[in-house]
Amino acid sequence: MLLDVAALKGVDWLDAGYAITPDDLDAAARREGVEVRSGDVLLFRTGWRRKFLRDHDPRTIMAGEPGLGMACCEWLHAHEVAVVASDNWAIEVLPGEIPDVILNVHMVLIRDMGMTLGEILDFEELAADCEADGVWEFFFCAPPLKFTRAVGSPINPLAIK
Repeated sequence: MLLDVAALKGVDWLDAGYAITPDDLDAAARREGVEVRSGDVLLFRTGWRRKFLRDHDPRTIMAGEPGLGMACCEWLHAHEVAVVASDNWAIEVLPGEIPDVILNVHMVLIRDMGMTLGEILDFEELAADCEADGVWEFFFCAPPLKFTRAVGSPINPLAIK
């Protein structure tokens, strides 16, 4: 499913440094009429990739971004989400909420929870389609390339409605 937090807030993209909260995720789910269930692949849209496509300014994009705040880790655990993916480059809000700690949400999601993350996905066409037909749930497939001793892989994501 796609939770469009930028649309929830009525903006093309969230501001850099905006920490998405569990309340934001709940409100997006209510707006879309969906329920996050055990085993779901949860996609969330910040609009950050859209900003990059408009501005073509990598320095601004990399200087900070909207994304999940630390409180969302517990929310994802409570909802038993299997995978979380976004249109930003680090899933989490940057700069982070804990000074002097780099990628703290990554540490909790990957190291402590074993969660798979997907980053820099293009949700613009999908979000427009979901908005048009009111269907926010779909089959999502994103097989990784088979590497050994790797910590990441390119994917070819596909949403089938």
